[in-house]
Amino acid sequence: MNAPKDCTHWRHACLRQDLVAHSGVVALVDGEQIALFYLPNAEDDGLYAVENRDPKSGANVIGRGLVGHLSGELVVASPLYKQHFRLADGSCVQYPDQWLRTWQARFNGDCVEIA
Repeated sequence: MNAPKDCTHWRHACLRQDLVAHSGVVALVDGEQIALFYLPNAEDDGLYAVENRDPKSGANVIGRGLVGHLSGELVVASPLYKQHFRLADGSCVQYPDQWLRTWQARFNGDCVEIA
């Protein structure tokens, strides 16, 4: 389930220096593995937060996925079965019944926060 857009409860995930441009890193926030993707040339600061668990395999690997564009949308490809998930909303391009939970993400100074 996606986080509401007006969520005001922000949690520290990592520091800006922990991010790798055009790639994913995984942060543990409140016991939840969250894959953070920093795409500096994208809209909205280019910061995306999605669930790290691949819904098809159950493995925590999404943070290792390749980021790219598919039909004009930013996606991450699961490293195992190669299905593509939209970074904006976590929906799967190939399989509508698969999805990743998403969170709002922002920079707060040098901190990366999720809501």
